[in-house]
Amino acid sequence: MNNRPQIGSISPLIPAGDDLEKAIEFYEKKLGFSTIHREGNPIRMAIVKRDNAEIFLVKSDYHDLAKEISLRLQVTGIDRLYQELLSQDSEIIHPNGKLETKPWGPKEFSVIDLVGVCLTFYEFP
Repeated sequence: MNNRPQIGSISPLIPAGDDLEKAIEFYEKKLGFSTIHREGNPIRMAIVKRDNAEIFLVKSDYHDLAKEISLRLQVTGIDRLYQELLSQDSEIIHPNGKLETKPWGPKEFSVIDLVGVCLTFYEFP
């Protein structure tokens, strides 16, 4: 019997700018997430989820912080996800983040959200 502790999925808190409604709309309409929780009036935090990925969007007017954050999201079916996102918005993929297999192994692409957070979607062959 193995009693070793195990770490599960990660749910990062990320700054979403000072207009949380716009951030939620971006994650829902452009990336296919669903909002599963809203907090505050006016809203100051929201949780968006797609499949097993949860992201906590936090209202923040400290814009420089967002540009320093990069998240990697493991995907199954990366080619289909890439086409799905392109069909929603042909300019959503970062110009330097088009779908390609990287020298270190994964196939990946990147999106920059409204405040500068980099989301890299990847799949290992």
